Amino acid sequence: MLASRRDVLRASIAALGLSASGCRRAGPLRENGRVVVSFWYAYGDAVRKVLLDLVAQFNASQSRVVVKAVHQGDYFECLAKLRTAIAAGAAPALSHVVLEVLPYLARAGVLEPLDAYDGAGALDFVPQLAQPGSFTDGDREPLFGIPFNRSTPIAFANGHLLERAGVAMPSTWDALVAVARRLTDAGAADPTWGFEVPIAWWYWVALVGQAGGRVVEADGRVSLGGVAGEEALRLWQRLVQTERVMRPPPGRDYQAWQSTNESFLRGRVAMMWSSTAYVRYLETNARFPVVAAPLPRGVRASVPTGGTMFVVMRAAPDEEKRAAWEFVRWMCEPAQTIAWSTRTGYMPVTRPAVERLTASGWYADHPNDRVAYDQLAAAQPWPWAPELFRIERDVVEPRLEDAVLSGRDAREVLAEARDEAARPG
Repeated sequence: MLASRRDVLRASIAALGLSASGCRRAGPLRENGRVVVSFWYAYGDAVRKVLLDLVAQFNASQSRVVVKAVHQGDYFECLAKLRTAIAAGAAPALSHVVLEVLPYLARAGVLEPLDAYDGAGALDFVPQLAQPGSFTDGDREPLFGIPFNRSTPIAFANGHLLERAGVAMPSTWDALVAVARRLTDAGAADPTWGFEVPIAWWYWVALVGQAGGRVVEADGRVSLGGVAGEEALRLWQRLVQTERVMRPPPGRDYQAWQSTNESFLRGRVAMMWSSTAYVRYLETNARFPVVAAPLPRGVRASVPTGGTMFVVMRAAPDEEKRAAWEFVRWMCEPAQTIAWSTRTGYMPVTRPAVERLTASGWYADHPNDRVAYDQLAAAQPWPWAPELFRIERDVVEPRLEDAVLSGRDAREVLAEARDEAARPG
């Protein structure tokens, strides 16, 4: 399934810049005198309900704009459909896209710069979650992305199993190995694993940062972390093959994420890394106390940010773009930001929302949410690199699982990946 999705995505990205220009719709869509904004989104289950509730609130709050939210599968399916729609001149006015693809879409010329839109400069975002803080030199680019559902990797543990083993959440890599040993019960009929994390790009980038590296150097060279990237792979190999304390998650992409969450909720994994986005889901469904903690340090603390940004399509009629912006700005108001964050687990993206949550006692009552927010102090920005998403999906991601499960030499794997990354996309 991943291979076919990657093929679709590769074809979509390759064609994007060739057909995006000139496909401008003549006039705005209207319904009962209101401008219609088609908004493509990529959520399911409980998160979808929260989003649709907010869309309905916006539509009821005024009589100028009606937002029509259209589900388009997961992030990557939505992106592929968006490319097709852009090429056909039928793109929605509004969508949201995964963070790493923003520089590519910007270079392709399909995104509307938002700097001059009413109130854009006054939005008081949490710095690490806004475009300037999410990307190195992101402030030198036009404003293309507005933070929507933002997250970081975070550590979760089964509080009962921690207490039974007499251990605390690990704060270093060495402690991670030691605590995972203590929490692993391999002799049971239904064994409990000490640790699990999806073998995926996002978590590997976190490890690279913790080892002191970066995937793209300041001069634009794609290093994939150099020695730090190798150390990140070797830690996984050690946990899976040598220590045998990390459950190798089955499946790929979000299948692996869901499998990890389900194993944790069943008590078959004592400690895992997942997304801050799952805080509410885990707390609601676990039969044990869910304990959250920052990711452990290597030579430093480091996490990437993740999730998506709102983007407005440049080819949409001007009136639709202004209407889409009206909805985006409304979503950034404290009441909506708080509702979105507290009901889903995604991070509040504005400082006024954080201040209100603090003053209301929300963080005192929900300490796991505070862990997620405080961990932003260790957030490392992404490079503004148009090739980054191709490198993620086509070059690195397919090699991670093979490297971890087969035990291939980490240096050899990453040298091969660097060679492929250097070739034109």
